[in-house]
Amino acid sequence: MFASGTIRFVAVLLSLVTAFALVTVDTAEARRGGSFGSRGVKTFQSVPATKTSPNVTAPVNNTMTAPTSASRVGAPAATASRGLFGGGLMQGLFFGGLFGLFLGTGFGGMGGLLSLLFQVLLIGGLVWLLFGRRRLATAGGPATGGAPFGASSTPFSGSPKRQASAATRPLEVTTPDLDLFEARLYALQDAYSREDYAALRAITTPEMMGYLSEELGATASRGERNEVFDVKMLGGSVAEAWREEGRDYASVALRYESRDLTRERATGRIVSGSEEISETTEIWTFVRERGGEWKLSAIQEA
Repeated sequence: MFASGTIRFVAVLLSLVTAFALVTVDTAEARRGGSFGSRGVKTFQSVPATKTSPNVTAPVNNTMTAPTSASRVGAPAATASRGLFGGGLMQGLFFGGLFGLFLGTGFGGMGGLLSLLFQVLLIGGLVWLLFGRRRLATAGGPATGGAPFGASSTPFSGSPKRQASAATRPLEVTTPDLDLFEARLYALQDAYSREDYAALRAITTPEMMGYLSEELGATASRGERNEVFDVKMLGGSVAEAWREEGRDYASVALRYESRDLTRERATGRIVSGSEEISETTEIWTFVRERGGEWKLSAIQEA
C-alpha cells in the first residue's frame, strides 16, 4: 500500500512538471496568431526583422521537420516538433493515464502486480524522455537580421540582404514571385473561409494542408465556421530567400487588413472575432520544387 501510494504521488508530480513543459513547447494552435509548418533547414532559426515586421520572429514551434545540425546554426535550442509527447491525441492519452493512476485505476484500469510494474517502467521512461531531451538540446545565438526585398510595382519594398550557410545558397526573388505571394494571400483566405479543401491543397504543402484541415474540422465539430473577408494587403518584405537540396524557399512578411470572425452555423451568430477591420502581420514561407510552383509551407505570427 505504501509503495503504491508513493508511486501515485510521484506520478502526480511528474504530470504537473510535464504539463508545464508541454505548455512551453506546444503553443501554436490557431491559423491566426500561430506558428506552424516548415522552413526547411531554417525551420528552427529565427526570421530576420524587416521593414514590414521590425522585430525578429521566433522559430516555427509546430512542425514535422526533424532538427539537424544545419538547422540549428544560429538557432535557439530545438524543441520537439509536436510537443514532448506528440500531438493532442498522445497528450490526452498520457494525461488520462496519469490521472487514472492517481485515482488507483491505472492505465486503462489494469490491476495486479503486472500493472504496477508496467506503470513503474512507463514513468521511468517518461522521466528519461523529459530530462534526456533537455540534455541533448544544443543552444545557439539568435539569427542575424535580414533586410527587406521587393519591387516598386508591388506592396513589397526594400532590397535583399542575401544570407547563406553550408546547406543553402542565396536566391533572387523576382517581381512575378512577389505578385504570386500576394495572390496566395487572397486565395488562401478565400478558400479557408469557403472550406474549399481542393483549393487549399492546390496552394499549400501536404504538411500545411494537414494543419489547416485539422483546424477546419475542429471548427466544424463545434458547429461553427470561420470567415475571413475584405482582405487587403498593406505591405510586404522578403526576410530571407534561399535554395537547398533542389528546393527554393522564400520567407516574406505580410501586413494586411481583413474582417475575421467565427459564426455559429445554425444561427449565424458571431461567437468570436468582429466585423470590424483588423490588421495582421505574419511571416509566410513559400517553397517550390525546382521548376515547380510556389506553395505555402509555413505561417508564423510576426
